[in-house]
Amino acid sequence: MNPDEIETALQTAFKRCDVASCPLSEMQKQILLQVVKQIPGNSPARMSEIANPLDELAPEELLVFLQFVQTEEQQKRTWKVQLLNDWLHNQDSGSVQFIRERYGLQWLNRVETYHFDKYADFKDGIKLKIGDRIEVSNALWEWVQDDGPCKREWFVCTVIRVDDTSEAQDSSCNCTVRFYNGSELEISGVYDWNRYNWRWLQN
Repeated sequence: MNPDEIETALQTAFKRCDVASCPLSEMQKQILLQVVKQIPGNSPARMSEIANPLDELAPEELLVFLQFVQTEEQQKRTWKVQLLNDWLHNQDSGSVQFIRERYGLQWLNRVETYHFDKYADFKDGIKLKIGDRIEVSNALWEWVQDDGPCKREWFVCTVIRVDDTSEAQDSSCNCTVRFYNGSELEISGVYDWNRYNWRWLQN
């Protein structure tokens, strides 16, 4: 949803509160509307992007953490599961032990895959896996233009297949996603030419 759509939804909610005999005060309404105006209108930003837990790390901590996550992903291990297993078994997590000692479980639970998108060098550090929920753009199946009649829209789907092929210097990855209505779509070059047409789902 963009800020205008959120504001419209809030206005509808205000009216429903009035009809249900539990109206919000004018001050409460203004506070909610001000928060919506703080969301940039020309980007896919959402309320959940305002507080990125990765921003709380010191620069050197962030670098070490991103390297850890990338290494785990390259070895086809889930980085968060690795940390949680270390903590559960009271084992040292090596270079990222500071996460446990300084930030803890609550911080770890706040970190979502889409938070890594902010770091351009790391944007594709986390690879798609079966079961991941993402959003795909209608640009995958229809012609959209920023200034044309058909605008970019986003649809939630689930990754059901990932085909990662590597031949000599050539490598490509395709994935198949399933929408809520049951239809499926194969996305070619998911990390290459089609990277612009999908994004991690933001909760």
